[in-house]
Amino acid sequence: MTTPPPKTLTTAPRALAFVRPTRWTVFWRTFVPWQLVRFAMINLKISVMILKSHDTQVRRKGT
Repeated sequence: MTTPPPKTLTTAPRALAFVRPTRWTVFWRTFVPWQLVRFAMINLKISVMILKSHDTQVRRKGT
């Protein structure tokens, strides 16, 4: 008894197409000062979110 050959996956030609980023997009993604600013902004948002959640937990216990 022989085993059948493995099935090959075929993809549609449209699935292989992708949108290339513009020069500005590539610039902002690789510009280190901008990445540091974004990092700080995201960390600030996360910190505020955590502080708000901790604050509500403290108020619930005290009431």
